[in-house]
Amino acid sequence: MKRPSTGHSDPAAGPPAPADRSSQDAPSRNPSQDPDRGPRQDAPREYALDGAYDEMFTRDGQMRPHVRSLVASFLGLPKEELIRYKRSADLAFLTQGITFNVYGRGEGTERILPYDLLPRVITAQEWRHIEKGLTQRITALNLFLHDVYNQGKILSDGRVPREVVYSCRHFRREMRGLAVPRNVYIAVAGSDLLRVGQGEFVVLEDNLRVPSGVSYMLTSRRVMKRIFPQLFRDSAVRPIEHYTQLLLSALRSLAPEGRPEPSIVLLTPGVYNSAYFEHTYLARQLGVELVEGRDLVVHDNVVYMRTTAGLRRVDVIYRRVEDDYIDPLAFRSDSIMGAAGLFNAYRAGNVTLANAFGTGLADDKAIYSYVPAIIRYYLGEEPILPNVETYLMTDPAQRKYALENLERLVVKAVGESGGYGMLIGPQSTAAQREDFRRMIEANPRNYIAQPTLEFSRAPCLTEDGMEPRHVDLRPFILFGDKVTIVPGGLTRVALRRGSLVVNSSQGGGSKDTWVLSD
Repeated sequence: MKRPSTGHSDPAAGPPAPADRSSQDAPSRNPSQDPDRGPRQDAPREYALDGAYDEMFTRDGQMRPHVRSLVASFLGLPKEELIRYKRSADLAFLTQGITFNVYGRGEGTERILPYDLLPRVITAQEWRHIEKGLTQRITALNLFLHDVYNQGKILSDGRVPREVVYSCRHFRREMRGLAVPRNVYIAVAGSDLLRVGQGEFVVLEDNLRVPSGVSYMLTSRRVMKRIFPQLFRDSAVRPIEHYTQLLLSALRSLAPEGRPEPSIVLLTPGVYNSAYFEHTYLARQLGVELVEGRDLVVHDNVVYMRTTAGLRRVDVIYRRVEDDYIDPLAFRSDSIMGAAGLFNAYRAGNVTLANAFGTGLADDKAIYSYVPAIIRYYLGEEPILPNVETYLMTDPAQRKYALENLERLVVKAVGESGGYGMLIGPQSTAAQREDFRRMIEANPRNYIAQPTLEFSRAPCLTEDGMEPRHVDLRPFILFGDKVTIVPGGLTRVALRRGSLVVNSSQGGGSKDTWVLSD
């Protein structure tokens, strides 16, 4: 497969030259000659190391130093004991209700999250780089949203085309000129990272509307600590359990003026939503009420929650409902998920929503291609975490290149998530490529294309032993008084052999993510 360049391609330019296919790990010292590193450990003979960067082994089969003690602990366990630990983890997920819903499947909708016991390990140095890059990114995207919905300087200066912004279905004209508390449009984000080439991290996409998955990160850690308590004590893994306290602090900091003890609720679409477990889990951990649209009422532009003791004012709504469905008076009139008049209360400054209305503009996959330019424009800095090469189908030259090379590219609908609305060229049929060709030609604005990524793999414990599987990483970023990121994230795993799709709804699973202390 083709490895993408990690630089950003100018959307106004034609297709970039083919990326360099050579992706060799930098030569390492032989740890057998270094007493501080311990004895050399090699990959099992049957473990495939060709192709993508491996999170555990170098290209010559040498185990990376920071994972040696961890792997030795796992590989020293009898197979029967590993099976027992895996069953214990599965039982913990089941009893805690750690599930997700899959739509459109005849065999049922609710499933236990597939889980791999062998954690993904990230060094302290790598994490500092990720943290710095994500802080830069969310800061620039917040500035971009504030500018677009107010002065529009970046549009006037031609750094981002007006037509790309105004044609985005998540752009909300109703937000123009509205004051947003602390100018924070994106309070909660979950950007998807891939490791490519010789180990560099790139941003695949930004999830800014209603990012999900943090409950799986937190519950996975809880399960792992219960099963392997000694391993955690020995490995110096940085904690993530304080995420909900950080989230609560960020939400409180965005409360309307004059509300020093704000009432906060979490707004869910309801029990049939694919992330309902997460909604209930976070509400319980935050100590806030979980509400549906029917639980809210708006009177004189103030939002109230119905309770057994009467109406109670609401100051901050952590919403897990999309813009379109949150207020039938302002957006979709057929929605029963929201509360009538909610947008007017927001516009009056009597309630704060996290994330703000219109935030989805910044995670549109066409806008994504301009994020490096957005960072340079507002911060005067080069992107720390680069984008993946992206072809805009609205550009005739780039569209022509993509249509001629569909068998080598990944095509995505700009507003879809969860692995839906996507064509993976090398794994597609001629009929599927023809269908996407027609859809692209009919609506170019709705699609982008990217090279097929040969992203990193991590070892997983399977019935056949330890085998490599492709992984991504979704860290969770909070923006209130300041930007905070807990050291870790949701590592998603393409559990099917050879698969590039990590989404749980498409057969993927997850791992615990361990960030090591210095």
